[in-house]
Amino acid sequence: MRLFSEILRQLGAEGEWDAFRVQYTVVDGRGGYFQNVKKIGEFSPQRIVFLGKKSRVVVEGEGLSIGKYYAGDASVIGKIVRVEREEC
Repeated sequence: MRLFSEILRQLGAEGEWDAFRVQYTVVDGRGGYFQNVKKIGEFSPQRIVFLGKKSRVVVEGEGLSIGKYYAGDASVIGKIVRVEREEC
């Protein structure tokens, strides 16, 4: 977690990295990696909702599928066009 915090700090991100919020990285709209996922709230080829302890993340796109979901980590494959975080 310290490495992720250090990378964000060097990129100029504000605030602290919260281990209880769902964290994510999207790669060129073609997929993404999500951390601190407690469960999947919704799943379809157009929309995936990941739930964490303090937030939920809504992923929207085309042809979405879950490539991996294990131990709080999830990968999404497909064309991601929008990601929105909502605090719980």
